[in-house]
Amino acid sequence: MGYAHEYAAAILQRGRVPMDPADFVPNWSDGPRKAKFYPGVDSLPLPACDYPDHAALDRGLAQETDEEAEFDLTLLSGMLRDSYGLTGRRLGVQTNTDLGALPYYPLANWSRGSASGGGLYPVSLYWVSGPSGPVPPGVHYYSTRHHAMQRLLTGDVSGEVRAALGDGAPGPDTDQYLVLGIKYWQNAFKYNNFSFHAVSMDLGACVQTWRMWAGARGLSVQPALWFDEERLGRLLGVDTAAEGIFAVVPLKWAGAVSRTPSASPVSVRHRDRERSRTVLTFDALRRMQAATAARAGDRPAPAALAPAAAHPADPARPEVALPPGPPLDTDVRTALRARRSSFGRFDAQHPIGAQQLAACLAASVAGSRIGGDTGGQRLAKLYVFVSHVEGIAPGAYEYDPDAHSLRLVKAGRPGEFLQKNYFLSNYNLEQAGAVLVPTVRTEAVLDAVGDRGYRLVNATVGAIAQTAYTAASAVGIGCGVALGFDNISYIEELSLAGTGEAPLLIMMIGNERPAPADFRYEIA
Repeated sequence: MGYAHEYAAAILQRGRVPMDPADFVPNWSDGPRKAKFYPGVDSLPLPACDYPDHAALDRGLAQETDEEAEFDLTLLSGMLRDSYGLTGRRLGVQTNTDLGALPYYPLANWSRGSASGGGLYPVSLYWVSGPSGPVPPGVHYYSTRHHAMQRLLTGDVSGEVRAALGDGAPGPDTDQYLVLGIKYWQNAFKYNNFSFHAVSMDLGACVQTWRMWAGARGLSVQPALWFDEERLGRLLGVDTAAEGIFAVVPLKWAGAVSRTPSASPVSVRHRDRERSRTVLTFDALRRMQAATAARAGDRPAPAALAPAAAHPADPARPEVALPPGPPLDTDVRTALRARRSSFGRFDAQHPIGAQQLAACLAASVAGSRIGGDTGGQRLAKLYVFVSHVEGIAPGAYEYDPDAHSLRLVKAGRPGEFLQKNYFLSNYNLEQAGAVLVPTVRTEAVLDAVGDRGYRLVNATVGAIAQTAYTAASAVGIGCGVALGFDNISYIEELSLAGTGEAPLLIMMIGNERPAPADFRYEIA
């Protein structure tokens, strides 16, 4: 049994047994940047991307790829801009604790298509381009603030990436790759040892945004989570103890071919310049990186995760039929740019429709498979606390995706339970129309594929959260996601003690108060 089992248990218990360091206070004045900074490198501005009318969210969730569809620089630019690029200011009046900082430009909170724990965005995006690309081969870093590629290395090293992926890697034979790293300090300065739990969800949110965006255009995004992590760390010039390499996405590109490994491997010499004068290390975070990076190249067999699949809904529980959800025909770009956290804006006086709930549940299940080398198993299950939904009695339910119905777990209004077991003050959960709770059998996943499976567990949950956010945006309701709740109380309330299911986050959906105070930054 590896260290990830111990860490997973500590995460579930942290509402009752605080994780070390319990008295930690972030040094906000010495915090890191929200992106890496490579001084003196050349930049390639990325082109604008036009969006076809058929790029609907429904199609993105269906993942029906077009065999003829291929990435080019314009499509890559659009996908990066709509996922991790800066698309607007967050200046609306709400109840999150960062409200006082929002009006000040040096502390500006910029909106992005993908969600992020604490709005910290620690994922580093690298483009490794071979000879078939539109620019000289090399390694680039995506600068979110400039929407530009910063060249870190010149030369074809795409074969190094292919060699690091090894046999059985997902995706096409290509010489174009996106590599996703996570710089821990960008999150750990605030969340210390808890940060590994949060950042691995950030990975899933980013990848799921890509899968929806690309799928709506007939393109495929198949992430690999198992590969030689140390080899890629050396190529990118990063210390993998400080920046884990979490995923590689091969891109189907016009004219691309698979590259052989480099005869004399080279590495990026440019180094990120850290803003913080003091960078702290945290024991559990360090141990989780070491545990999940060990034997990272041992890709599990396709059926390895079968014993960890989500349990089916209990047919003995009373069934409540759900109506079909409305078509999610909003284009993905529009839905992503309208996505935001509701932060106290929910209004129980305006219940959501059963169709809106149904759409969010069905979309969240569709988003629970992140593809790639993780197999086709459905690892996550959804529960829902209904408070204010037209035509559905208040209570706790499990969602049966095969029958598209709810199964009653516990009748009665859940508002008091929800608020009592929420740690923060930025939401009144009783005012939400419903609270969705994804669960994963974390221990079973770790038993099946080892400690690296913890990254898969949280990436799956992060992908569900991103899908719920985007679907809620598409059906015109608010959404908020939170990790600050008593996991054990949810296990007890949902009768999960004997199932091995771990509730890892909560997703609130509901109508928001009309005419909220906001600032129209785009016309200022």
